Amino acid sequence: MSLLRRCLAAGALLVVPALVQGQAKKLSVPYVLDSLPNGLTFIVHEDHSTPVVTTNVWFHVGSGDEKPGRTGFAHLFEHLMFMGSEHAEYPQFDRLLEAAGANNNGSTTQDRTNYYENGPNSSLPLMLWLEADRLGWLLPTMDKPKVDLQRDVVKNERRQSYENQPYGLVADYTPKLMYPASHPYSWPVIGSMTDLSAASVDDVKAFFRQYYAPNNATLVVAGDVNAAEVKALVRKYFSEVPRGPKIERPSPAPFTVRDTALTLEDRVQLPRLYLAWHTVKGWHADDAALDIAASVLSGSRTARLTQALVYNGELATNVSARQASKRLDGDFSIVATARPGKGLDTLRAVVDAELKRLAAEGPSARELEQAKNTIEAGFLRNIESVGGKADQLNEYYYQTGKPDSFQADLDRYRNVTAADVQRVIKKYLQANRVMISVVPQGKPELAAKKGVAQ
Repeated sequence: MSLLRRCLAAGALLVVPALVQGQAKKLSVPYVLDSLPNGLTFIVHEDHSTPVVTTNVWFHVGSGDEKPGRTGFAHLFEHLMFMGSEHAEYPQFDRLLEAAGANNNGSTTQDRTNYYENGPNSSLPLMLWLEADRLGWLLPTMDKPKVDLQRDVVKNERRQSYENQPYGLVADYTPKLMYPASHPYSWPVIGSMTDLSAASVDDVKAFFRQYYAPNNATLVVAGDVNAAEVKALVRKYFSEVPRGPKIERPSPAPFTVRDTALTLEDRVQLPRLYLAWHTVKGWHADDAALDIAASVLSGSRTARLTQALVYNGELATNVSARQASKRLDGDFSIVATARPGKGLDTLRAVVDAELKRLAAEGPSARELEQAKNTIEAGFLRNIESVGGKADQLNEYYYQTGKPDSFQADLDRYRNVTAADVQRVIKKYLQANRVMISVVPQGKPELAAKKGVAQ
């Protein structure tokens, strides 16, 4: 998810870039790019405004690198990376950072796994040493009790987020309905219970050897640092870690989504409608226009679906639209929760009518400007912190090969026209889709009954 897309999902206030001689000042985040002989790429950004530092490591492995029958490994390893290494036994990773006034965390997506530390600039050597130790010396400490412990933690997380979470089963069904079984996005990031149960210590170690290697990682250090000193520290701590195998990633074959309507009965109070279309991957020529379309549909109180479903029609308690452009592919979703007594087919009809109207008319000049302002506002707010800039430098490098793509990303959205929005609605959101109705148990009559927008 690009920085702009994150901002669009979160919402933001209007912020206008500083003007220089009547022109918006060009956004640029200075950086130094370097690498080690073992393949580790590292990026340094100096920001001396406050005495803080962040380290941000992206391993270029996510659930999309797993294989059917062996899903959930990427997320499982996110947990295992905090279980101690040869020179920093569990729970020293957390304790040492906390004692230094720093904090840390990680996350996993279909495309990458990241780990970061934030703290005072004096904690940088400790941060880098800990990251290097678990990259180079984690396997000797990996054993069955650790794997079993974190396997149970992940299983419990899955139960809380999927099996026992209202509407949670949708996240299990949607990937396999949206993508063919051979596609790396056809299973959820967390994996399946069966695959998690089957994972052995040898399986876990093999996954680590394949993907947790310097040549499959990028390290960003940002904050109150000196680039030359950072280079020296990175070489000191990471140079001994050996290069891993070369990783081949075949491109998924083209496919067409089958028009699908599914009803799930769940322990919920209100019915909820999920609509999803196959679209485009990140940085595709239509990517930004689809984000703008999502904002026009639900990005504000005055957005089209928000007005039609929530305020004017009083049919839904909430509605959201989102374009999810990932590294290999993308999808667009609309989610709406019905008010008590309202059926989902009524919501579906309103959504279809609004999509048809937007495809026919395009957004107004005011709608287009509001969507762009909302996105740009969040964009600027998110790069105020060194942590935000560090993560974005890493993402841009992985996506485009150019860490400082801030202005290029912003320009993509500034250049979207009303005709672009109209075109992408016609091309992608008037096509086959997956429709899932989640209804209270015993009330299947509340489900939506039509699968394709007319």
